[in-house]
Amino acid sequence: MWRVAGSGDRRSRNVDGVEEQTTTSRRGETYAGRSREERANERRERIVASAVHLFGTRDYDDVTVADICAGAKVSKRYFYEHFDDRADLLLRVNREQNEWLLRGVGRAVPERPASLEELFGAALHTLVEMLASHPESARVIYVNAPRMETRRRGVLREDAQFVAAVLERAVGKPDDPVGYQRTLLALVSGLSEVIIDWISHDMAGDPGELADHLTRIAVALTSTIRPALP
Repeated sequence: MWRVAGSGDRRSRNVDGVEEQTTTSRRGETYAGRSREERANERRERIVASAVHLFGTRDYDDVTVADICAGAKVSKRYFYEHFDDRADLLLRVNREQNEWLLRGVGRAVPERPASLEELFGAALHTLVEMLASHPESARVIYVNAPRMETRRRGVLREDAQFVAAVLERAVGKPDDPVGYQRTLLALVSGLSEVIIDWISHDMAGDPGELADHLTRIAVALTSTIRPALP
């Protein structure tokens, strides 16, 4: 169906609900009350939402750029304005979803936890609740990520740094920084494997019980950390 956008504009056609390029008055600066930047951001959000759904419900190799564009209702032209290819999209989506998860966990951590149990209990119960409420995001973060080995290792180090920052609230700075970093890397790696196993089994079982188990693991590993002397 042809549609006239406005005076001096070229016609645009929307095929099967897929958004195609449209030029508007004033060199495309505004259309339907939205700026070019606003429209581009909205298209990117739709692409990301489509990718989270598809990567979160299907194997990476079964998802094509065409599938993602169809879900987002945009043409491939707009896809390549934001992403280099499917692998680039997965990389960015994985990073953004992990940042979303860490923000939520960070907000749940008490400012001055009285113990490691309080600190990790709040953090890990929130983490499991967020993943259980957003299973597609959970798969994007934990299940599809292993195909990107370099990215996966980077995420583990980022997560270890995050844990280090919140852990200082309870135990202060460690007396053995190297051992401390290795302990935290082992911690986030181990917790991630338990979470991957849970997700791979369709999140079966009580999420609260899983969070309790993760908390006990975290406390057991970090209780050996001794604070530096003042």
